[in-house]
Amino acid sequence: MSRTFRTAAVIGAGTIGLSWTALFAAHGLIVRVSDPREDLAEAVADALDRYGPHLAARGLDVTGLADRVRLARGVAEAVRGADVVQENGPERVAFKRELFATLAREAPGHALLLSSSSAIPSTAFAGELADADAARVLVGHPFNPPHVVPLVEVVPGERTGEDAVRAAVDFYTSVGRTPVVERKEIPGFVGNRLQNALSREAAHLVEQGVVTPGDLDKVVTNSLGLRWATVGPFLGAHLGGGPGGYRHLVEHIGASMRSLTDGPAPDADARERLIAAVEQAYGSAPYAELAETRDRRQLAVLDALSGTTGTTTKEEN
Repeated sequence: MSRTFRTAAVIGAGTIGLSWTALFAAHGLIVRVSDPREDLAEAVADALDRYGPHLAARGLDVTGLADRVRLARGVAEAVRGADVVQENGPERVAFKRELFATLAREAPGHALLLSSSSAIPSTAFAGELADADAARVLVGHPFNPPHVVPLVEVVPGERTGEDAVRAAVDFYTSVGRTPVVERKEIPGFVGNRLQNALSREAAHLVEQGVVTPGDLDKVVTNSLGLRWATVGPFLGAHLGGGPGGYRHLVEHIGASMRSLTDGPAPDADARERLIAAVEQAYGSAPYAELAETRDRRQLAVLDALSGTTGTTTKEEN
């Protein structure tokens, strides 16, 4: 790693902040937590009790987990001596602008200043910071709960330094997450934009009486969700084209698929650039090998799900 991380500050102890706290502590960090909520001690203790078994199931030693967590009396105390700060405050630009000014002032100069922002790019709240401070501010957006879901979207701002980007990737990797660097700021980033697009269409289909909510969820969990959990949209489409790959799929059913969406079709150059990008990512691997890996992973997911129990709705009975 480019840096050593021993102490983390978690600012904001809502659902996301508490999950980060447990994860960081389970990976051996000293964690200082700050939040004005009156029940902070109870909330942290409850989270460690609930999340500890999840982390132990992933092979982490959770012995003495609570001993590595400190309750801070304020932001300044929380960030003192921290190597990394994970902010989890409200999704308001003004709030984050003021908070990051405080973090830049109170945290050590080497500390990474990371935000769990779900939609607001860091440029929006780091604009008034000095260059040296803005260089260490970036988004590290998790999916809920971050101690379970591996993805962290690492999104640098316009003035974020490359050293901070590399350090963020190293940090999240060191706590067992899967960081993905996104090189262009866009509201909502990648994950939430994809989620929002599917959610919008799902609501439309239910509102139009095409399908019930329960059956729509069955469609996703028994097809798209299973597929995307193992290969993702682009590799799934590449394999959907058979040995001819993504190019074959686009050339044969692309027009019919585009007819389902609003807006103009991409021009030939844009379509070719997309095909080339997918082929660069996956085209060198043999089709049969990729397909076999997909099938084994999907069977593993189905086997895992068959061994679980959960709440069954009346509609699903």
